Amino acid sequence: MKRLQAEDKLKSRARDISAFYHQNSRMPSFSEIGMIFKLSSKSSVHKVVGKLVAVGVVSKDRKGRLIPGSIKESVRMLGTVEAGFPSPAEEELADTISFDDLLIKNREATFLLKVSGDSMSEAGILPGDMVIVDKVQTPKSGDIVIAEVDGAWTMKYLRKRGENINLLPANPKYQPIRPKNELKVAGVVTAVVRKYR
Repeated sequence: MKRLQAEDKLKSRARDISAFYHQNSRMPSFSEIGMIFKLSSKSSVHKVVGKLVAVGVVSKDRKGRLIPGSIKESVRMLGTVEAGFPSPAEEELADTISFDDLLIKNREATFLLKVSGDSMSEAGILPGDMVIVDKVQTPKSGDIVIAEVDGAWTMKYLRKRGENINLLPANPKYQPIRPKNELKVAGVVTAVVRKYR
């Protein structure tokens, strides 16, 4: 009986943390967790957080800050859709997917940028899109990168040939960029996000 009560209490606390996360678009601080659960001592808060970490509701980054675990929203995946000739399809729950898990490998090393300009349009990256960038992924020739070239920032294909490094656009209106003095790659583009409405 006590075990069931403890499990119910933990589920209730997970729901409270989830509600805070989705309402505020951030995880609560340890002091806010104390207020949410009406806990007065820091050790009580740490004990509850430890239980939530143990069951995967939340986790901690390298600095000990809380990051969402299983409380992240997931979206139902209902199968596949034919983009060629129409074919009969039945709605069937294939899985649920968290976009964070799908699009982000290194949470602490990932950031978003909003795209302006059309130099990468033929790569399917349009003005107004958001790109997801991993700053620890090793850039390879052919990757789309965010780079600082001679003091100016850009997004282009990285092209390496021996010692020569060029940045190539995906739009014939633009010329390749050859660094005169300095090139720093800040990250590799790993995904593009576009909203239609």
